[in-house]
Amino acid sequence: MSRVPSLTLAVAGVALLAPSALPAAAPQPRTEPAARRADSVSATDLLAEVRTCTPVSDGRYRKDHGSRATVPVCGTRDAVFWKADMDIDCDGRPGLRCNARTDPYFSAATAFAQSDGRPLSSEELPYVVVPAPSAVWNYRSHGVRGGSVVALVHRDLVRYAVVGDVGPADIIGEASYAAAEALGIDPDPRGGGTSSGVTYIVFTNSRVTPIEDHRAAVTTGEQLAREFVTADD
Repeated sequence: MSRVPSLTLAVAGVALLAPSALPAAAPQPRTEPAARRADSVSATDLLAEVRTCTPVSDGRYRKDHGSRATVPVCGTRDAVFWKADMDIDCDGRPGLRCNARTDPYFSAATAFAQSDGRPLSSEELPYVVVPAPSAVWNYRSHGVRGGSVVALVHRDLVRYAVVGDVGPADIIGEASYAAAEALGIDPDPRGGGTSSGVTYIVFTNSRVTPIEDHRAAVTTGEQLAREFVTADD
């Protein structure tokens, strides 16, 4: 997958870079930190709610630089969503897997910071990248902000994340190392990701505080997803 540099809206301090990690075996999906209940919302349930698209974007996005713009942002009463690829955003606090040696586009900052003021950790926190505001779409005008809760669907897996970074104004379909790993997608920032098959559902006017509390994102995400699929019952 082609990787595009995210726009970092905050300045981070310089940190020592860790050496590149050795090649790893194919990733296995991470287990969510909270036990998943028997009544957890399934991928089938969520995808049924986003079968049709009512566009809220004034135009479409590219998946990668140089590709055609084919991806609209769609909206419902309670969410905005898009169906795209997944490129790997390895920005934020440097670690063994995300640093300037492992990622040629690495930036030590993220658009949104955690509660102690430090950048987010792509290796540790599942987060999603939204496009910078433009004439096509402004995420801020649709109830989306740093910490908004996101349901990520890939194949038969549902994982929860937060909005954690901002990317180029014309590109969509990017998430953190930890988000990819949780979905069983190769998280390697150089050649990982997937070219299609990921659905991003952002629950509008939601927020996890502090943004780095992934357990809260899972708990809140499960609740919002359940409300989302039962809203018309």
